[in-house]
Amino acid sequence: MILFGASGHCKSVIDIAESIGETIDIIYDDNPKAEAICHIPVQRYLPEISRSADTWIISIGNNKTRHDISKKLGKKFGVLIHRTASLSSWSTVGDGSVVMAKAVINACVSIGQHCIINSAAVIEHDCKLADFVHISPNASLAGGVTVGEGTHIGIGACVLPEIKIGKWVTIGAGAVIIKDVADGAVVVGNPGRIID
Repeated sequence: MILFGASGHCKSVIDIAESIGETIDIIYDDNPKAEAICHIPVQRYLPEISRSADTWIISIGNNKTRHDISKKLGKKFGVLIHRTASLSSWSTVGDGSVVMAKAVINACVSIGQHCIINSAAVIEHDCKLADFVHISPNASLAGGVTVGEGTHIGIGACVLPEIKIGKWVTIGAGAVIIKDVADGAVVVGNPGRIID
């Protein structure tokens, strides 16, 4: 497996891979700042690099950047799920997505491509997450929540059942979401209120 993106988030992705015995061969980056991360070599990515037989993961936390790089790379993407995560056999995780340690994904959840389900996040039954979503550590989505493309739900946030959150929304740390959220909104507080 190959990673693209040599930053802090990359270290967490390496940890997932190691937990399940997956080997990371190399890390590519557009502007590498280190020769290695966790003893894995880092090299500058060049468009002519062709490793079509390999699976890739974009190891970058920023949703917009991950979106743009996925379009640029056009590679075959894998899925990484930490060995301590709990994933229902009735749920699906899209290509390019990563599920961190102690995350819980319950029955009939659909997670899109290139998503991040971070440490100890809880995604309850029947939730639907579009592509490029990031659910931060300890955030909780109750049953039947829908999350649009590119949305970032902050650390420790809570979303009540059946809420619909739009595309490219930012939910602040610790926010409590009690009503639907429109595309592009920034929501903070308890109860959640739009500030942008």
